[in-house]
Amino acid sequence: MYQLTAVDGYKYSKPDTYVLEILPVAAGLAAIASDQTLSLFDPTRLNAGPLKQIRTDHGNLTCARVYDPVESIVCTAGENGTVSIWDFRTNPIKAAMQIKGNTDQVPILSLACSNPSHTLAAGTELANHQASILLWDLRSPSSLKISYSEIHSDDITELTFHPTTPNLLLSGSTDGLLSISDTLITDEDDLVLTTFNHGSVHHAGFLNQGTELYAASHDEKFAVYDMSDETIDKGAAVLDVGDIREAVGCQYLANVVPKLGGQGAVVGVGSQDQEMFQLVHLAKGGDGQWGLDRESVVALPGAHGQELVRSFVFYDEQQLVVTAGEDGGVRSWRPT
Repeated sequence: MYQLTAVDGYKYSKPDTYVLEILPVAAGLAAIASDQTLSLFDPTRLNAGPLKQIRTDHGNLTCARVYDPVESIVCTAGENGTVSIWDFRTNPIKAAMQIKGNTDQVPILSLACSNPSHTLAAGTELANHQASILLWDLRSPSSLKISYSEIHSDDITELTFHPTTPNLLLSGSTDGLLSISDTLITDEDDLVLTTFNHGSVHHAGFLNQGTELYAASHDEKFAVYDMSDETIDKGAAVLDVGDIREAVGCQYLANVVPKLGGQGAVVGVGSQDQEMFQLVHLAKGGDGQWGLDRESVVALPGAHGQELVRSFVFYDEQQLVVTAGEDGGVRSWRPT
């Protein structure tokens, strides 16, 4: 096991603040927190505090995604059904655009952005027996491009566009289903290409520029699927880890971060009792089979104390890992 040491950090001043997500952009490290703020940090100087910070007006801030990493444009959404698009190049930060998701103010739980296709997708909470995926073309955001309400029957907790085929949208829900839809198709009866029954979806995403994807459930079930699988067992996982807590000896899965270049992904897992967070490499072996590499685990001892780590990012060139947690802290880590 390889260990990193905490070298820097910042703690939000408001008590009981959770840092919900951190996102790397060219201007720095964007962070959203339960105090309803969107902040920008220098990841190499966290202790200097936020370079920029603004209070959002979503009622309760639920999610954020990067629309354009180079131009440092980030989207946020929340419980009042609005989506804001922020330009970190401006000082102070200001909303370049705000979109109302629906007239009923149904909470938005998930976002996905596709800069190449100018598309923003939002997934809603179940309300009035309906959970919707809303799509906008940001070149004409005053009205919805399309809305899908039959793909899922419960809260839509995860959305992500395919990295090279942006008309393909992955969606995950607490109804247990993971779906791949072709957003070029307007008829809801025909747009779902593939569905996997994984269990209540917490996190999911594409692993590379091809056909494989990962999924993690709210009860910590982890698996890899291949949407091109045409075998007799179509829909079965190509890697079924089962309960990842038992597989790697942890108490929870925080998130999964795909590596650039199609080299697998890093799975972040933690143990509050041991005050430990670990990075486990998910990769393909020489036989072409996916697996968790338990021999090259990277440990972050101390983590965020006995609080959960919510999000992590890594900067390979700087040999830097940044974590964010429910202790209200953002911490950076380097090799000892």
